[in-house]
Amino acid sequence: MTATLDMTIGDVVAADYRTAAVFQRFGLDFCCRGNQTIEHGCRTAGINREQLLAELAQATTQTVDDGPAFNEWDLRTLASHIVSSHHAFVRESTPLLLQHTKKIADVHGARHTELPHIAELFGRVALELTEHMEKEERSLFPYIGALEDAAQGAGPAPVARFGSILNVIHKMEAEHEFVGDAMAEIRHLTNDFRPPLDACATYRVCLQELEAFERDLHQHVHLENNLLMPKAARIEASLATGRN
Repeated sequence: MTATLDMTIGDVVAADYRTAAVFQRFGLDFCCRGNQTIEHGCRTAGINREQLLAELAQATTQTVDDGPAFNEWDLRTLASHIVSSHHAFVRESTPLLLQHTKKIADVHGARHTELPHIAELFGRVALELTEHMEKEERSLFPYIGALEDAAQGAGPAPVARFGSILNVIHKMEAEHEFVGDAMAEIRHLTNDFRPPLDACATYRVCLQELEAFERDLHQHVHLENNLLMPKAARIEASLATGRN
């Protein structure tokens, strides 16, 4: 695959996940705002387009282990991976991060006045993701699985209580954008998760945990926004056409 300026960032990463690291280095959001073209992203962020395209080309020609071919997975397998890997990571990491962000805000907040705000921001992220994941696991992902079954002739086309899947996709993408923006603000407030000179061990560990959380979130949201949900929407539209 050769990336071009008129391609969306999300489509490029969906085709070859090695490009995600390049976009991240250039500060271009490939998950929550992956629907923007490379041209638009470069123009908005003041990025050299030729340099970006050159690094994307280099990333896609490296002979290394490409990792999982998510774009080739069936939707049930992809949804199951999201739950077992990314949802599980969120549920495992948030209790400790809530504890650590509050602790460093209490201990260091007088000298580093951004810390109470960071604790509040992460609390909102944790709450939003908890409710978001429950909705996905309870209704959206089972519906997507039933859509795929119907497309393969293994069952009837499901009827969703929420109307078209597009209604849910727009809501889920807005929730992704909220958490993505909150984590981006935390990154900014912590100077890219760099600890100050007077940071204690918990402070340093907390910043490492936050960075790992954001890194996992980027892949989590990418798999949903750029792969799972667009494919499910296309299947639903195809089934609706077949019924008419």
